[in-house]
Amino acid sequence: MEAAKNTFSLKSIFLDFKEITKAGLAISVLFSSIAGYLLGVNDEHPFKWSVLLVLMIGGYCMVGASNAFNQVIEKDIDSLMDRTKNRPVPSGRMSPKMALFVASLLTIVGIALLYTINAKSAMFAAISIFLYTSVYTPLKTVTSLSVFVGAFPGAIPFMLGWVAATGEFGIEAGTLFLIQFFWQFPHFWSIGWFLYEDYEKAGIFMLPTGKKDKGTALQVILYTVWLIIASLLPSLGFTGQLFISPIAAILVFLLGLWMLFYAVRLYNLRTAKAARTLMLVSVSYISLLQIVFIVDKFLR
Repeated sequence: MEAAKNTFSLKSIFLDFKEITKAGLAISVLFSSIAGYLLGVNDEHPFKWSVLLVLMIGGYCMVGASNAFNQVIEKDIDSLMDRTKNRPVPSGRMSPKMALFVASLLTIVGIALLYTINAKSAMFAAISIFLYTSVYTPLKTVTSLSVFVGAFPGAIPFMLGWVAATGEFGIEAGTLFLIQFFWQFPHFWSIGWFLYEDYEKAGIFMLPTGKKDKGTALQVILYTVWLIIASLLPSLGFTGQLFISPIAAILVFLLGLWMLFYAVRLYNLRTAKAARTLMLVSVSYISLLQIVFIVDKFLR
């Protein structure tokens, strides 16, 4: 009986840890960092399993810390929304002090691990955590510009992989940052659209016009176009060692048209279902784009 109780307790702790660090989101973000690392390795900076492993653990700690700090700060807000009220802190399963301890420990471990790769990786991780928790999170209940601010830490992981591989931040890392930066807007605005009523309960502002209207939908389209342009920059020959072949460029362009189709569909329908579909397409888009970049590099 005691053994079963302990097992249940350990299972509960593990599940709460997964939830407070948003494991699903953290793993998807890690994929971006891994992609950036694979794009950055070359003869001068060869692939190393040890570096990749440290990047993965440190990267998870970085994202997990940001999410845990966010849930401490927003514990009262989370209790008002259906999708968040059962999280560990608002539900009472984890005290705010314990959550703060977990977030702080993850920050220290994550930055320390990334520092063993190089100082720039640790610096960008620290910037990401600071912007997400100290600027983006408080702004969510003040202005829709929070999405713009949140796009900065959200765009760091793709770039972070390149920096971890090369120890350098140049036009290549900047381009990877730009791609994921523009991707944030259609992705998070689509989430803000289909969760509008839930966010409204907590007074959170996500949509650029504050409403589910044509103005917001038009901006989703415009930022999707900017995303397509940014994604094609490596095919033009002025992004240093980061470049893609004409075939890869065509695939990237077709992926962009696929996402643009659903952005236009949202403009025409303006429904929660259309917004949710766009969100799912956006997640597939960024993952498939990164796969195309990687496969193209290693097949050339």
